[in-house]
Amino acid sequence: MTETAETPGSRGPRPSQSPHPHPPAPHALSDSDSSDPDSSDAPGRSPLTASDLERAVQLAISALGAAREKDWSVPAGSLRWDCWETVEHLADSLLYYAAQLAPERPPLSGPLPFAWGERRPEGPVNIVFLDREAGTAGLFQGLEACAGMLAAMLRSRPPTTRAYHVYGVADPEGFAAMGIVETLLHTYDIAEGLGIGWTPPADLCAGVIARLFPQVPAGIAEPWPTLLWATGRIALDGRPRRTEWRWYSAPHDEAPQAHTDGNA
Repeated sequence: MTETAETPGSRGPRPSQSPHPHPPAPHALSDSDSSDPDSSDAPGRSPLTASDLERAVQLAISALGAAREKDWSVPAGSLRWDCWETVEHLADSLLYYAAQLAPERPPLSGPLPFAWGERRPEGPVNIVFLDREAGTAGLFQGLEACAGMLAAMLRSRPPTTRAYHVYGVADPEGFAAMGIVETLLHTYDIAEGLGIGWTPPADLCAGVIARLFPQVPAGIAEPWPTLLWATGRIALDGRPRRTEWRWYSAPHDEAPQAHTDGNA
């Protein structure tokens, strides 16, 4: 399973077997097959919103709450982070996205200059850490708080707002989509580690594929397995597990044409 490690310099997904503080710069995927014109950002689709983000987070907390008494120090699936650390990383990502949108003039060329840190070698590089003495109730409350701050920023910023992300200067919908995809995928990682099920709603999965993954052909599978395949977590029939992947956070009409990586 590839890991969506994020770093203080990029705050973007990186295909790797372990968190690493220095991912390669974003690069165009192979031109071997142009993206399907019928895939992803279909005309007339509903934009992703703060309410979609809140729904994703509440569903995640509800699902993970079934395992609140389990050992959260076990690895999150095949990630090298444990389940607790992976929730911290998720909360950290949501807060970071909110912060990028918050200034009157959001940054366009790099992340805000927070002092990032890690609590152990190969742990997540965060600005947010939560007190383990507070238990999973405190962990979930911290996650909900960070999601609430991002939701508030999404509601307060006009669609013309732009802010930096390593995979494309994004609008508020792009940050909503990134918050949702982080939530869906890392809940999957944690659920796998804790031995519980997690299948998010198809409309949320389809929405983030449409907004962030224009290189993914339409109709290759149901939205949830398609999203897991697009992010290097599973293989699909006839399509091997991806070893390199990225998303595109800029609005589609402001971004270079995306291409498949040859695995699509």
